[in-house]
Amino acid sequence: MTELAQALIAESAHATPANILEALPEDLARRVIDGVPHTIYQELWHLAYWQEITLNWISGIETAYPAKMTDAFPDEAQGSRESWAELCRRFLDGAEQAASIAEDHARLSTVIRCPSRPGRPIRFMTVQDQLLSLAAHNAYHLGRIVLLRQLAGAWPPPSGGFAW
Repeated sequence: MTELAQALIAESAHATPANILEALPEDLARRVIDGVPHTIYQELWHLAYWQEITLNWISGIETAYPAKMTDAFPDEAQGSRESWAELCRRFLDGAEQAASIAEDHARLSTVIRCPSRPGRPIRFMTVQDQLLSLAAHNAYHLGRIVLLRQLAGAWPPPSGGFAW
């Protein structure tokens, strides 16, 4: 498995995404912590949202960049439509799809169209660059989820995770 695929689904620079999400009950995933802008659920929803946009762009489906940053996090209605378990499955399935694309060496150099923030020019990048961006974005927000789990006394998960 390439390092890029590992960064998306396996143990690379951090614990595996599946382990990071493991054994989190719905109530803890949705718990609001004073002074913290997003719940664990909202962080993961945000990850799934951007991952789906990335996969769309790679597939040639032009999906608009959100008009404002709050659009990239769930509102109350969006958050109530999907259980924590369903959201985890959606995110992990998308990560597997991204990792599979990362293993397709012939496809990595393909240039794709990636819409930008409103008012900015369209960006063009390779599939590899878009997957690198996704891996970095996922790592950032997965790290936030780990910190929120630590604050809640729910780290490490049963299958283990980095404790440093």
